[in-house]
Amino acid sequence: MTAKQQWAIVGVVVAVLAGGLFTASHYLRDELLPVTVGSKAPVFEAVTLDETPVTKTLKAYKGDVVLLNVWATTCIPCRVEMPSMQELYKVYQPKGLKIVAISTDMPGSAQAIRDFAKEYKLTFDVLYDSVSAINQQYQIYGYPYSFIISRKGVIHKKWIGPDDWNSAQNRKLIDQLLAEAP
Repeated sequence: MTAKQQWAIVGVVVAVLAGGLFTASHYLRDELLPVTVGSKAPVFEAVTLDETPVTKTLKAYKGDVVLLNVWATTCIPCRVEMPSMQELYKVYQPKGLKIVAISTDMPGSAQAIRDFAKEYKLTFDVLYDSVSAINQQYQIYGYPYSFIISRKGVIHKKWIGPDDWNSAQNRKLIDQLLAEAP
């Protein structure tokens, strides 16, 4: 076997290994890079419900403590927790807390989301992701799904299902994160 043939075999082996690694990383992405407490919050993109929608990303909240909530208007548990989120926001918004509630309702649901926000008197940011891209980015498989993200962009709480966001335990975590330097 000549040196040229040996290098050709090495090249084929490297190509097969690279292809296998690429394929494995694609199909095992959630296991290799889980979105969990202690991990960096993935970037998201959603639009405002304004007449002329504006795209917002996680970068818009850089340096803030963020309660990120992913929900849908048809989700009954989402309706249960929204009042406690609003109460938490009333107290902590002046201290620097941002609440970002991203609806993943079907395309064309902007008015239904606006009506929902009005019904619950929500004053925090309510955004819309009509293609539900955030579900893949944050590995979401049910609603509501919430994350508390520090000023440094690290997830400190991951919660599936409704929560009392105005509880003493959640307030304590928010107080701790707001006390940290950006």
